[in-house]
Amino acid sequence: MKNFELEVFFSQWEFKAKYHLTASDMQSMTLIELLALANQEDRDAYDNLWLGYTQTYGLPELRREIAQTYDKMQDQNILCFSGAEEGIYTAMRTLLKPEDHAIIIVPNYQAAETIPLSICQVSGVALDAQNDWNLDIDAICGALRPNSKMISINFPNNPTGKIISKEDQLKLVDLAREFDLYIFSDEVYRGIESSDDKRLPQIADIYEKGLSLNVMSKAYGLPGLRIGWIACQNLDLLQQMERYKHFLTICNSAPSERLALIALKARDVILTKNRKLLSENAQKLETFFSEFPDIFRWTRPDGGAVGYPKYLKDTDCNQFCADLLDETGIMLLPPRIYNSQLLPTPQDHFRVGFGRTGIDEMLDVFYHYLKKNR
Repeated sequence: MKNFELEVFFSQWEFKAKYHLTASDMQSMTLIELLALANQEDRDAYDNLWLGYTQTYGLPELRREIAQTYDKMQDQNILCFSGAEEGIYTAMRTLLKPEDHAIIIVPNYQAAETIPLSICQVSGVALDAQNDWNLDIDAICGALRPNSKMISINFPNNPTGKIISKEDQLKLVDLAREFDLYIFSDEVYRGIESSDDKRLPQIADIYEKGLSLNVMSKAYGLPGLRIGWIACQNLDLLQQMERYKHFLTICNSAPSERLALIALKARDVILTKNRKLLSENAQKLETFFSEFPDIFRWTRPDGGAVGYPKYLKDTDCNQFCADLLDETGIMLLPPRIYNSQLLPTPQDHFRVGFGRTGIDEMLDVFYHYLKKNR
């Protein structure tokens, strides 16, 4: 498979750059802070944890709690993974065969297209950069082939932050149902939308061939736990994925499962805090970008912890990001990271993250850099 360009870039810079202004997750917490949210029963269970193998499907109590985040799922509809990436890999390897065809939205989290491309034929359908990153359902229909098997979507989208309308989501489900297609829906930013009315139903709840991917890493800000999951109505498919997992991680970390359970039981507290931080940071970005209307065009994303501002200058945006990193230590994700093998992608947008604390200092350094080089 093609190198995972985002991870290659992060491997070089994530823990070396002075300022991480492109993080895709929410502000994390310490172990002590998380355990402070636990009730006594769950704290005792963690303190007295047996460090043996765990169940491949995941800790039963954790699966029951995850199911509570859906409208119609039960614990048997949940399969846990070591992070979202294992879930993506397992689902694609289980669902797709060489004779199949998949449709993927662009731009995307690279694994969404690179893994299917290593298996079968893949077509891309672009989010419209000229129309608020909208998804054209007719374009999805136009990309269908007789051997189409799956549509892969991601809303709130990484990197644009776009959320399609509920009407368009239902149109997509109707289309998939008509042509007997699976929908793989990356929903890792659900819960941190800019407003509650933008929140979409989860695809596993509303479509019998829908797979909902989620993780503790993004909206909950706990990537160190490495706990993700897929929810779906098809128990036979879930078992196929469980048996594929036997060749990967086999099972999850027992401490991580217990800590994820504690976090999910406190999800209202965690998500409320995270939405407040996002709102505050989004306003700071709004003020910052408004100072430089000749350099950037910024619109607050519909949801998630990342945005995709447009760089308006004639100079190369990739070089702009490289120069900024070199001179100030501020890390942004340059456009090349979102290059697709399926379609051309905008080369005048970069990814900014606004889910973490400490943004004031970063924006101050960024501001003086721009003033100096204007």
